[in-house]
Order: sequence, then structure tokens, then C-alpha cells
Amino acid sequence: MTLRRLLTPALLSFGLLGSAQLHAATIDKPECLAPAKPGGGYDLTCRLAATTLQQTGLLDKAMMVNYMPGGIGAVAYNHVMGVRDDDPNLIVAASTGAALNLAEGKFGKYDGSEVRWLGAVATDYGAVVVRDDAPWQTLDDLMKALKKDPQGIVFGAGGTVGSQDWMKAALIAQADEVDPRKLRYVSFEGGGESLAALLGNHIQVFTGDLSEIESQLEGGKIRVLAALSDQRQEGAFADIPTAKEQGYDVEWPIWRGYYMGENVSDGAYQAWLDVFTKLVDTEEFKQARHARGLFPFTKLGTEFEQYVQERIAHFKSLSQEMGLIK
Repeated sequence: MTLRRLLTPALLSFGLLGSAQLHAATIDKPECLAPAKPGGGYDLTCRLAATTLQQTGLLDKAMMVNYMPGGIGAVAYNHVMGVRDDDPNLIVAASTGAALNLAEGKFGKYDGSEVRWLGAVATDYGAVVVRDDAPWQTLDDLMKALKKDPQGIVFGAGGTVGSQDWMKAALIAQADEVDPRKLRYVSFEGGGESLAALLGNHIQVFTGDLSEIESQLEGGKIRVLAALSDQRQEGAFADIPTAKEQGYDVEWPIWRGYYMGENVSDGAYQAWLDVFTKLVDTEEFKQARHARGLFPFTKLGTEFEQYVQERIAHFKSLSQEMGLIK
């Protein structure tokens, strides 16, 4: 990480590049790239920005949302690095999963220091989800069955072995002394595909995110056995017990945020930083975040960049512990 990237956001906050209005005017074709198919967490992250930026009028033009699935973020990351590394209009949705994949080397030669991390604007939490007609009423029921026959239950979620959705299942299994490497796990491109597979009875357990399943809660087709949060959440999730309160010390928070290309100018980076700094304090954004089942969590600019690097280092250690990398 260069000294310029560490110091620039702080210096620019003192107005070295002019007003926020001038900055916003430099974003003439705003675009958010979701590194997966529609319907999952990355789509949600882009839509959250696109919807609220239009509602608040913080950008002059509506944001376009495009999709680039592949490798749970790897294809998009490599595309930005190779083709759009200086695009001032482009932000890319990212999450805890991106940091984990970078730690495990799944984005190729890149380690996360190449892009400009813009900010995290919300957080989500992992969830252990089954069909409503599944034989397990509680997480403990599932764990007893899993311990008896680790190969007898089919898990499925976005990403391959080692991805964050796999890691949720692995940590749950490990909490009850089940070898994570014995799990049967089916890989999908994102949360939307995974949930469809669960509802279609192609998998038995979906280790996704709370926000991905909120719209399904009232339909009566799924049962959430556990939220991987530090405490019970409010609203639609109030009746969902945490894994911790059921005796399994597992948490998995998922930040939702954005990055930009490595060679984006300081002015373009600051333009987006100004916009998001204002956006997260608006009532429109807070209401939209809540409506999407997300929870407050904000880190912007340098603070976020440092946080991501800390998370990557943590996940590298965790992945080594799991035997995923050396």
C-alpha cells in the first residue's frame, strides 16, 4: 500500500479538492458492478447504493447495476485490475467473502492491496437455513445428525470449499468436533442460486446470510436454525436464535461495501467518498438498509482500507488452521 493511498483520504477531507458538489459532478456515469448473478448479496449491495443515491439526489444521474459472475468475485476483480483500473465511475460490490478469497489466493496473484477500498456501509450475518419440512427443528438437532453421519447431509451455498459460506458450515461443524473436510458441500455462484437449490430440495442446508432469506421468512418455506451474530437481531429476525445461545460459539458478520480500481485518481476516489459519507447519514439510506435486512456498520476511506487488510490477515490464519492453505 502506498503512502499516497494512506494519506490522501485524510488530506482531501480538509477540502484540498473543493466542495462535495464539485466532486459529485465528476461522477457522470455511475455504475456498480455486482460480482455474481442477480439475487444474492452482491446484487443487494449494489441495489442498496443505486436506490438510495437516486432517492437522495446525491448523484446527478441514476446508477447502473451490472453483473459479472465468476469465482465469487475473482472474475470481476481481475476484470477491474486488467481493464477498468482507472475508471472514475465504477464501484464494485465487495464483502467479507472477498477478503476471505483474497486471503486464500482465490483471486490469483492479487492480495487485496491492489484496489482502492472505498467503504463498508452495512453488515449482515450468516445464517443456517433448512426447508420448513426438514427433520431438524433446532441447530442442535442438525448437529446431532451431522455428528452421527457427516456425509449424510448435503450443504450448499455460494462459492467453493474455502469460501465464506463454506467457512460458516465448517466452523459450525468444528464447534461440535466434526471434521469440516468431511462435509458434503455443493457450490453455487451466489446466494440466489443456493436458495433456489434449497427450495428445490437439491440441498438440505443453506449457509447463507440473513438478508438473503428475509423475503422468504413469511412464506413458510424455510426454517432458520441459527443466526451467526453476537446477539439476536430485531424485527423479522427477532425469533431466530443465535448459534451461541444454542451452545455453539460461532459468529460470522458480513460487511457490505465497495472498492475501486487501483489507478483511479485521487479526485474520483474522494468524489465517491464524499457521496457515501453523506449517504450513510440520510434517513433514506437507513430505511433502505433496514428494509433489506442489513444492520449498521460504517467504515470509510483509510479506516476501511486498514480494516480490510486486517481481515485478510485474520482469514489467512484461519484458512491455514483449516488446512486450506499452507
